[in-house]
Amino acid sequence: MFHHTHPYRPFIPENATKLIVGTLPPPRFTKRQLREGDVDFCYGSRDGLLWLVLDRIFDIGLRFETTEEAVQHRKEWLKSRGIGICDMVESSRREKIDASDLGMQQVELRNMIQILRENPEIDTLLFTGGNSKNGPEYFFRRHLKEIGSDIRMKVISNDVPKIHQFVLDGRLIKTVSLTAPSGSANRAIGSMEFYKEMKKKNPEFNTIDFRVLQYKEHF
Repeated sequence: MFHHTHPYRPFIPENATKLIVGTLPPPRFTKRQLREGDVDFCYGSRDGLLWLVLDRIFDIGLRFETTEEAVQHRKEWLKSRGIGICDMVESSRREKIDASDLGMQQVELRNMIQILRENPEIDTLLFTGGNSKNGPEYFFRRHLKEIGSDIRMKVISNDVPKIHQFVLDGRLIKTVSLTAPSGSANRAIGSMEFYKEMKKKNPEFNTIDFRVLQYKEHF
């Protein structure tokens, strides 16, 4: 069974007020078998859409290549915006070596509550996926149970993306469960009424455009 460990430590600038929270990069990042077009950093898969969407929103001018310059550019941009990245999963086991969240077994979670306590300026968690099994929100809720926390997530909006808030040591923290920046989420997007309406108005409207509209509001 493959031991899928997270290849990157949390990247949290001192000025971070928002934290991007996912699960694990594809196994090839752990095995150090990057492909052409991958970036050796969080969400660096050439098949992922997070950095593509953010580049569209903020006109960052990112390079999508396996170079140190591409990594540093992303880190500098995150610092300039006060955004950190800290995925929920430290490691998991896999029978099949792929990037499926559902394929993760024996999952070891990072202590997100402790991380939040160590970074008191963070007031927003941006989950790159929802509460479906083995998604980042799902694991955060599991983490709260595992540590015996009495924290309760209060629903603020049940629309997509779902928004919750909770109180940690008297501090109010918001969570936003964004539509996942992966190709596997495109089918779900295609079934949403909002997407259908936008597509009807503009046949060229696509799933990237959908994420741009959604992410722009919360980043």
